[in-house]
Amino acid sequence: MKGVVLAGGLGTRLYPLTKITNKHLLPIYDQPMIYYPIRQLVDAGIREIMLVTGGSFAGHFLNLLENGGGFGLRRLHYAFQRGEGGIADALKLAEDFVDNDRCVVILGDNIFEHSIAPAVEKFRQQTEGARILLKEVPDPQRFGVAELHEGRVVSIEEKPAHPQSNYVVTGVYMYDAYVWEVVKTLKPSRRNELEITDVNNAYIARGTLCYDIVEGWWTDAGTFESLLRAN
Repeated sequence: MKGVVLAGGLGTRLYPLTKITNKHLLPIYDQPMIYYPIRQLVDAGIREIMLVTGGSFAGHFLNLLENGGGFGLRRLHYAFQRGEGGIADALKLAEDFVDNDRCVVILGDNIFEHSIAPAVEKFRQQTEGARILLKEVPDPQRFGVAELHEGRVVSIEEKPAHPQSNYVVTGVYMYDAYVWEVVKTLKPSRRNELEITDVNNAYIARGTLCYDIVEGWWTDAGTFESLLRAN
């Protein structure tokens, strides 16, 4: 199983902190933000990871992370995303790296209190499909919102004005090789991005998307408020 860390974007919501470096290299307490998702994957037994980044400060990751040996990785791979085409657009860059294996994708600004390893192990036991992690939050309209019915996710809506539930999709996505067929069919959303929500809904349509509820706290760190909360 391969790991993919998505750390692109321009971080405009954190300007001027991001005027001199990538958002994912900002500190969360005593470590760079990017350490947290990498260690989540390593803790889940993944030893080959691709980091997808972009922008003017992409080289800063190489200076910090080198070849990944400090995390016990066999190798840390890098890919460069041009512009801001969305999460699914960034994921497309990892297709050759994953190479028909399964993959665990994690957003570089997501911080979890507990290990995701139990959920990754459940994914290993799945015969096919995808797995996501959900969390109940007080402000679901900021995220992709999952509608649940009889223990299944029946739909996911991106940043809805009137959410169907308080359960949102966190930044961990686990996919089998079908994901590469899906991303090739995606059309840009009204935000002019390829949405990861559309990928997840494609798995829902096939009846092969599973989920777990995150225990403990979880936060992104892409705004000043959430960066402070993460610290």
